[in-house]
Amino acid sequence: MIPALAHIRNWIFDLDNTLYPHEADLFALIDVRMGDYIGGLLGVDPAAARAIQKGYFRDHGTTLAGLMAEHAVDPHDFLDFVHDVPMDRLRPDPRVTDGIARLPGRRLVFTNGDARYAARVLDALGLTGLFETVYDIHRLAYRPKPHPAGYADMCRTLGIAAAESLFVEDMARNLIPAKALGMTTVWVNNGSELGDADWQDDLIDYEVRDLGDWLDVILTRAGQ
Repeated sequence: MIPALAHIRNWIFDLDNTLYPHEADLFALIDVRMGDYIGGLLGVDPAAARAIQKGYFRDHGTTLAGLMAEHAVDPHDFLDFVHDVPMDRLRPDPRVTDGIARLPGRRLVFTNGDARYAARVLDALGLTGLFETVYDIHRLAYRPKPHPAGYADMCRTLGIAAAESLFVEDMARNLIPAKALGMTTVWVNNGSELGDADWQDDLIDYEVRDLGDWLDVILTRAGQ
């Protein structure tokens, strides 16, 4: 392990577009399912459903949060429906699998998805059994990242010291509460979100283009 990360005891990873490449684009499939759900719920055409969906995402942080606030939707019903997508776009990356397996300490997934979906993704990526737990949207009490309360609740619930934790995430804005708590932050810059040069230096400790390469560097540079 490189000396700069020798203090890390908790390795926290986002799920989608972080543990697998953005190009897999599972969200495109989920996006269609969300439109279908909203269309069936509200009796609107696909164009109107998409507009509603994007409005809820913008105003509430996730489509689910908007549907719960505006229509009292059952989150389990919604998540079961929208996450019912094939996983054949995903492939194991031996560099990621090996790298995560070699990380010392606790390994966790922190996601705005749910644990059932996360389990399917991890299985498709060959990562089953490598993480202690999935801290999902249900455990977040449906306050999605980047709501600060979820980060603090996760640390308290799981007995995590933020100063000994590292968080890997593809959406830079989701690193803000982690950094505020004292976590080391890693931004997977895969093109899905542009960073803001005005705050990158203060917010992001490591900017990564390829997770497998980065894991290899931090684990082997000092000969581990």
